[in-house]
Amino acid sequence: MAPLITLIAGFALTRIAGLAGFDPLDGTTDALRVGLAAMFVLTGLAHFTEPRRSGLVAMVPPRLPRPALLVTVTGVLELAGAAALLIPATARWAATGLGLLMLAMFPANVSAARRRLNLGGRPVTPLGPRTALQIAFIATAAIISFGA
Repeated sequence: MAPLITLIAGFALTRIAGLAGFDPLDGTTDALRVGLAAMFVLTGLAHFTEPRRSGLVAMVPPRLPRPALLVTVTGVLELAGAAALLIPATARWAATGLGLLMLAMFPANVSAARRRLNLGGRPVTPLGPRTALQIAFIATAAIISFGA
């Protein structure tokens, strides 16, 4: 739930700044970029900090090799994508890449839900709500990718 809260809070605060007269952020798509970037900073850092990292490594489907490396690579991609979202010239490409990354990582969420794993000492989000969240995150990336 923290990623969704971060996305919404980042969007809302940025939108308020834009409406208050900070012109570089005066647009819904701009606010979505900042909100999604904040979300990916949060999730990207989780790939490198305990106890989340251990949980993410455990989430990698067993058939995939080198789960710790996969978690590291996806964390780097999330952080790089977050930075690229904040640069208008690269934001659309970053959003597209992050949307594809979320699609590629979704099987790990399915695997974790089916295996009833824990993440950070708490049960992973059940598959139904996790799927709804994933759709919302990918939709946000798509709005940025294709412009609003």
